[in-house]
Amino acid sequence: MTAFDYDLFVIGGGSGGVRAARIAAAEGGAKVGLAEESRMGGTCVIRGCVPKKLMVYASGFPEAVEDARAYGWDASLGMFDWTRFRTALENELNRLENAYRGTLKNAGVTIHDARAVVVDPHTVALSDGTRLTAKHILIATGGWPFVPDIPGRELAITSNEMFHLPTLPKRALVVGGGYIASEFACILHGLGVEVAQYYRGAQILRGFDDEARGHVANAMAARGIDIHCGTDVLRLEKTATGIRAVATNGTEREFDLVLYATGRKPNAKGLGLEGLGVEFGRNGQIVVDEWSQTAVPSIFAVGDVTDRVNLTPVAIREGHAFADTVFRGVPTRFDHGLIPSAVFTQPELGSVGLSEEAARAQEEIEVYAATFRPMKTLFAGRQGRVLMKLIVSVATRRVLGCHIVGPDAGEMIQLAAIPIGMGATKEDFDRTLAVHPTMAEELVTMRKPVRRG
Repeated sequence: MTAFDYDLFVIGGGSGGVRAARIAAAEGGAKVGLAEESRMGGTCVIRGCVPKKLMVYASGFPEAVEDARAYGWDASLGMFDWTRFRTALENELNRLENAYRGTLKNAGVTIHDARAVVVDPHTVALSDGTRLTAKHILIATGGWPFVPDIPGRELAITSNEMFHLPTLPKRALVVGGGYIASEFACILHGLGVEVAQYYRGAQILRGFDDEARGHVANAMAARGIDIHCGTDVLRLEKTATGIRAVATNGTEREFDLVLYATGRKPNAKGLGLEGLGVEFGRNGQIVVDEWSQTAVPSIFAVGDVTDRVNLTPVAIREGHAFADTVFRGVPTRFDHGLIPSAVFTQPELGSVGLSEEAARAQEEIEVYAATFRPMKTLFAGRQGRVLMKLIVSVATRRVLGCHIVGPDAGEMIQLAAIPIGMGATKEDFDRTLAVHPTMAEELVTMRKPVRRG
């Protein structure tokens, strides 16, 4: 019997890799090694969800103080101290990274602070020259921001650099229309930056319910974000006072910062997999089956590097399912079919299940929707409106989708995902007593469909 150095070797210390390593070691009794060439915690903890959400919170205080005055408080807000915030943010990220390391060590995982590449189906080579063998290898190297090859691309930054800016810009261009681009457009605007957003598509937030994403776009524009759809950047040019962006709409505008958020690519190149029989998809992703196994039986992959559904909780569940299957004797496949998500724009968008467009393409549906000014901001004199929307199957009465735009939409959609995942019908929602006065009560008080077809 061949003796391996490890039962499992994980390449990548992000959410998916760390979860797989911990479960395999602590609950599966496996001897596990993990290599991470950068900071433990991966995209989400170090350069994604966590620092972004903290910036979302920071950007919301100016509006909160305005509302406080409307409620009778003698409130005022001074200048935003970016350096002070950035320092506190870096301290928090250091704390979280140490927590991740502690979790792995407590589970018995051996950490290698080095780059690792795959030599053969059971061998990895570290950048310090060490070679290690493993019965199973898990690739969990995530994704990386993509910047198109245009003249002047070196003048742009990506979301990776957003949390380490020396100073805040006065004028910023955000290129892209996905959730990362739209969130950062709102964050920068909330921090007092003059923001333009260019997106080559017809409407931002492609893939979400059309009515919901239109609601978000209108609200962003009403707040003062200069959104230009059907617009792309031809080239960037350095000037004496900033960066000139020459766009397809014929404009030439100058900015202090250009942020590209035009998508992410799987971080799969240069890992030594190309010559081993591992298959790759059109976007460069590692192709896996429903068990996260590649075409090489001993090599598995989870998370964004597989380009299935690129969300942190998905990577975590994929990693957990892999460890359960291979090391705990509990065959587990993660179902990618019903995944709740939130976009932390201002206002937030929460979504679970089918959009109106996708549902109508498969069967006859009823659409229940309500828009209204919520009590809290209405009292403060704000014009912003909340959207609550349910998509219902005519045949089965099941709620196929729920879409919420408004404050704390992410919090609400998490709870709505539970009954929808259980197959709740519209009548189940109707039987649920409303909690008054709340925004969420609209989800159980809408009685007449606004559309059917």
